[in-house]
Amino acid sequence: MAAQFLSTEALLEALADASFDRPPALVSNAHVTGLGVARALDAHDVPVIALDRAGDAEGGGAAGTDSGEAGAVRHDGLAPPSDAVDFAGAVSYPLDDLDGFRDDVEAVVDAAGTEAVAFGCMDEWALAYAEADPDGVRLPFAGIDTLDDVLNKSSLYAACEALGVPYPETYRLAETASAATREPDAGVDEAAAALGFPLVVKPELKRDFEEAFGTNVIEVADRGEFEDVVAAASDEGIAVMAQKRVDIATGRDHSLASYVPPSGTGDALAVVGNAAVRYPQQFGTSCLVETADEPAIAERALTVLDDAGYHGISEAEFVFDADREEYLLLDVNTRPWKWISMPVAAGANLPMAAYAAVTDAAYESGGTEPTRWVSLRDYLSLLAGDDAFWDQLSTADWRRLVSGAFEREGDLTTGVYRPSDPAPAAKLFETAFVDRDYYCSC
Repeated sequence: MAAQFLSTEALLEALADASFDRPPALVSNAHVTGLGVARALDAHDVPVIALDRAGDAEGGGAAGTDSGEAGAVRHDGLAPPSDAVDFAGAVSYPLDDLDGFRDDVEAVVDAAGTEAVAFGCMDEWALAYAEADPDGVRLPFAGIDTLDDVLNKSSLYAACEALGVPYPETYRLAETASAATREPDAGVDEAAAALGFPLVVKPELKRDFEEAFGTNVIEVADRGEFEDVVAAASDEGIAVMAQKRVDIATGRDHSLASYVPPSGTGDALAVVGNAAVRYPQQFGTSCLVETADEPAIAERALTVLDDAGYHGISEAEFVFDADREEYLLLDVNTRPWKWISMPVAAGANLPMAAYAAVTDAAYESGGTEPTRWVSLRDYLSLLAGDDAFWDQLSTADWRRLVSGAFEREGDLTTGVYRPSDPAPAAKLFETAFVDRDYYCSC
């Protein structure tokens, strides 16, 4: 167990004293998604090195450790105290210093004395591993050009148009065409007339947009707000699109969770998940996800992935448009995501399949079973704060959760809380009630 989140120097020293009988996994970032990936790999005895940026430089030790411990730095993520994580430490944040990130990762590999397998658990980390291409690091996913094509909303929706995959009505805006990768469809006037208000503004590529605006989508209520957001994006040199605000049927969001090997989508390992409950309910983060039998979702998602030539782990997100009465593809995340533990518990260990594809390890799914996943922190917040929400867990579910029996029986798994691996949940309680921000929920 990595009881401390170490500085880069202290991490390199610790790795130099370690030995590995197989390539370790480099899991970035070290939060909820990274925890799910680490646990999935640890179940097959894969060593895990969690890499992330350090938190607040003031205060010495990491949360959950003695503040005076040598080499420890603050980090509020939940993966480092897990029994599934062998080592954890800081590297340069790639959005601030890509060259420094490459140098740090190569130093980690050199100190470990063996090649490693990279798992980027947020867009910036997955893209950084692909773009920096550090020596000694094996990528279990497609290269940077393919990633950029899939993550570029203009390219994605153009592919959907060509393939007959439904997606929300969208217009590439002429006002930001100088930063775009494709020709515009309309200006602000035409888009407003076609879509009406409210509508949503999305970037072609969300990395720079998130850095500039703190979110990856902005809903605008009127013409003035629309013009202001587009003008701000133009000033930042960011291409944006206007998209119809979909009348989403609450509780009917679906995603294809999959690993596509280099051999193609015909050999994909996949599970469809229904985000039955979100927190907040309409547009919030997933907090109760269950397997679903929706072959059309799987077919459409795999068609898009096949067209892009993508291999690796991904989540293809669909919403159900109540007006059109059909599922629309919103996004494809070319990485693990918050509820990655659900397909793992269902019998499709996507991280292990990806790891096995680039190492000598072996993995084969024995088939999948109906499974539910719950983020207890979000779910309990919803129960406590929304009088209109009714509990969807049974008395037997709650008894299994409280006793820990859910880890051995039943069809329910969790995001963080595991009595067999208690330190992440304990740290979540600590970071939830201290006077500082927990900067990432995923």
